[in-house]
Amino acid sequence: MGLSIVLAATVLLVSACGKDPVSIPNLRLSAADEAVCQRVADALPSHLGGKSRRKTQPAEALGGAWGDPPLVVQCGVGAPAELTRTSHCTVVDGVGWFLPPEEESDPSADAVLSTVGYKPVLQLTVPAQDRGSVLAAAEVELAPVVKAQLRAVRRCL
Repeated sequence: MGLSIVLAATVLLVSACGKDPVSIPNLRLSAADEAVCQRVADALPSHLGGKSRRKTQPAEALGGAWGDPPLVVQCGVGAPAELTRTSHCTVVDGVGWFLPPEEESDPSADAVLSTVGYKPVLQLTVPAQDRGSVLAAAEVELAPVVKAQLRAVRRCL
């Protein structure tokens, strides 16, 4: 039985290593925002929503990816066009998150959430299949990183 456990662990390790890196686009950021986003990327957890971290492309991407299909976090994105001063947002562990209304009302769509009231903006993309089981956990797990690394500029309404 011990050998089969070792073989199963080896197969899992090889299959996890064989996954292609997740592409995270490079963004043009100010030097100050790039420095903040690098600290965010360095502080991201090894597991998010119960999923293991994956390699990203480029390796120095200002974000991270977990699982398959991947949850993706990217720092330094622009605020969503739908986000206004009166938009509804959800506060999880002291961090405001905005989910566009059309995604909020469509559970079959990927959820693309953005931090509200922090600079630079952090974006979390959760695949549709993981919305129910992973989304809330990921928001909770990212809250300490957001609060420690990003600059609070206003409160979530």
